[in-house]
Amino acid sequence: MEYLSSGKILIVDLASSETREEELDEGLISKRIGGAGINNYLYNSYKDYDPIVLGAGILTGTLYPASDLSVLTARSPVTDNVCHCPVTLKAGIEFKYCGFDYLVVLGASAKPVFLWIHDGVADISDGSGVWGKDVWQTTDAWRRDMGDDLIQTLVIGKAGETGSDLAQVSVNYWGSGDVWGFASIFGKKRLKGIAMRGMGLLEIEDPEGFVEESMRLLESVKTGPWKGRSGLYDLLVSLGKNDVADWVAPLVHRNSASYNVPYAGNTFVYLDEDPSLLKEPQGAEPGLLLTSPYGLIAAKDMGLSAMDACRLIRSCLRYGIDPEMVALIASRDAKKRREDIESSMDSLERKGMKPWRPPFSPMVPRQPVFADFGVEGEPGQLEQWWLQRQALAYVFGIDPLFLIMSPELTAQSMIEAVRIGSGIEISEETLDGLVSEICGCN
Repeated sequence: MEYLSSGKILIVDLASSETREEELDEGLISKRIGGAGINNYLYNSYKDYDPIVLGAGILTGTLYPASDLSVLTARSPVTDNVCHCPVTLKAGIEFKYCGFDYLVVLGASAKPVFLWIHDGVADISDGSGVWGKDVWQTTDAWRRDMGDDLIQTLVIGKAGETGSDLAQVSVNYWGSGDVWGFASIFGKKRLKGIAMRGMGLLEIEDPEGFVEESMRLLESVKTGPWKGRSGLYDLLVSLGKNDVADWVAPLVHRNSASYNVPYAGNTFVYLDEDPSLLKEPQGAEPGLLLTSPYGLIAAKDMGLSAMDACRLIRSCLRYGIDPEMVALIASRDAKKRREDIESSMDSLERKGMKPWRPPFSPMVPRQPVFADFGVEGEPGQLEQWWLQRQALAYVFGIDPLFLIMSPELTAQSMIEAVRIGSGIEISEETLDGLVSEICGCN
């Protein structure tokens, strides 16, 4: 595969401490396109080895709008289905720029390890120095030890190490859409995480045409219905959660976007400094980045103040556990004080809590945001629309939140971008079949 890709699949066997590379065949891309499509193929190819698969979309890391997504795929210990977790912020593109399109992790290590992937090289490194550390400490240690603050991480905390099915793989410091217990699979494999740094480039078959088409799409989405809105505040309002938006607003410092995503969908709150402070804080990290509204909603519903809710979420992120599930379980167990919840995180159990429907992460609202997609009607129609939009995101590598607020980004525009960028012709029939397969759950 020459264009929009490194053309390489990295296979890591933790049991034997060996790595190898396989060629990414263009014929496979023609049939499975990328992202979750090829992840599923690789998972099934190695399913006897309890694989974890990390894959980039075919448009990930390009100029196509909102192309920030890589996808983590495994069999969930919560649902027993093959499920997918979005990898966004800057980690999704960093993986692709490392020189690999796909990573398959097989087996389990006898001792704690982490993967260090950089510039087409993959090392299985000793993880004993960070085993037992929390998510923030681990990310800090890897960046410090390797002398690069731009290293992106997929990492587990103590919850994943001990096998909690509430544990989540974290993107850098800030959690993720892992509601499937993938972090417990990392822990079982004695894999503390993956550190990534890439400075690679992507070749494009028709550079001028690809840039022109990407800029045309960008101009069309910039005038969309989300124009003038940003952050979790406006997202919460669109969900009818005005009370939650107003409740957390006094803590908001700024909004930020993932790589190449026009909408700044993440919100940084200050807890230990004045949120109006503009200069760089001198002390320890003063707050946290909120990447999903649902932990906030659940924490407010249980009666916490906004300050206590955000402090609880910060503790969850450090421990490597799903903040929304922590709040829901605490509410079920009638725990009201933040300190009591934090002290019990190692003993929280999912029992009686219905798992989310696979295969896609529910960190993205299951409805259109800001935009009218013409799907207001029967609940089944709305559910099918959401699944199809998420499937497109997870296959092509487009931000899953932005895709439910931008009807301008159509399946046809993605197919055309792939054709211009790589010369590969993908039929709508092939895409429709792949989307149906991925949405069906296995």
